[in-house]
Amino acid sequence: MEVTSVDLGFLEPCEPWLLTNKFFRSKVGGKPAWLELKLLPKPDDLLCGQCNEPLGFLCQVYAPVEANENSFHRTLYVFVCLTAACNQSPEPEAGTIKVLRSQLPRRNEYYEYDPPDETKESPAIKSPVPLCVVCGCRGPKLCSRCKAVNYCSAAHQRLDWKAVHKSVCCSEEGSTVPASGTSSILFPEFEIITEEEEYEPKAKLSEEENAKRQLAELERLKQEGKAGALDELSEAELDQYSSDQVEDKTFDKFKERISADPEQVLRYERGGKPLWLSPKLPQAIPPCGRCAGRRVFEFQIMPQLLNSLNSEQLDWGTLVCYTCEASCDVQGYAEEYIFRQDVLNTDTAKN
Repeated sequence: MEVTSVDLGFLEPCEPWLLTNKFFRSKVGGKPAWLELKLLPKPDDLLCGQCNEPLGFLCQVYAPVEANENSFHRTLYVFVCLTAACNQSPEPEAGTIKVLRSQLPRRNEYYEYDPPDETKESPAIKSPVPLCVVCGCRGPKLCSRCKAVNYCSAAHQRLDWKAVHKSVCCSEEGSTVPASGTSSILFPEFEIITEEEEYEPKAKLSEEENAKRQLAELERLKQEGKAGALDELSEAELDQYSSDQVEDKTFDKFKERISADPEQVLRYERGGKPLWLSPKLPQAIPPCGRCAGRRVFEFQIMPQLLNSLNSEQLDWGTLVCYTCEASCDVQGYAEEYIFRQDVLNTDTAKN
């Protein structure tokens, strides 16, 4: 076994208070633990580009860049559309998945210079910006009756009204009752812990072994009555057959690589290469929208995560995130690039 430069992420239960912003941890589900607390994304920045509904918070990855003093604290946030149509469409429009980057120097106006004590419970650093009681994102809208509860959108206000707020609005407990009834839009919360990948590559086949494998494949085709049919295929059909063979090999390589750690939900290797499950790749990675510099691969979310989300609406093969190579300065939150690669024989979608 050899240690690679890839860090693998796994889900682990954790005390909720340890997943708040002051402890700088990576996590899945719950509400976002915002890093920069004043310049939060606007609600319009977190709408699905296809159905115009609010995106749901999927996960955040704490990923400082040691070489950049302004990235001493640095977190990437992933949001996904929660509607089945946007996830199941073979060619969804751009914006069904978004990733945002936020970063701060070690000395900043929100957090202590030294790490907090993790042995005793303490509250999160509160944002001065009102937050949506349903999703935890910026909540500029107020309940028009009690003026005590904030929302990011009319959609979340309607959801909360039906589930909780209708029964307590304008009552003494109206501003203190948690939005437990609306937790259906929040994913289960887990910490993402990381460890170095250990991988033992399979030995390459010799020419003799490769020839034996090809003969075995030909024998299989003969038994299935398909060997002779290859001579009768058109050029387009042969191209499709060849493409399918390439897809199979790519997917086999994907499965073989993750077989030692099948529970991995994240692969992190800033500046490295993604582990593709299909040969259908993005045509081009757009440059950073702020500095126009090159974007590099940073992490990918694996299909195994779907098993822990309790959602039938979501579907992906892998979500591959590219970020500004320089991690250029950000005031608040900057959108980066994420690419959804679907399972075999389906199209991919760029966001």
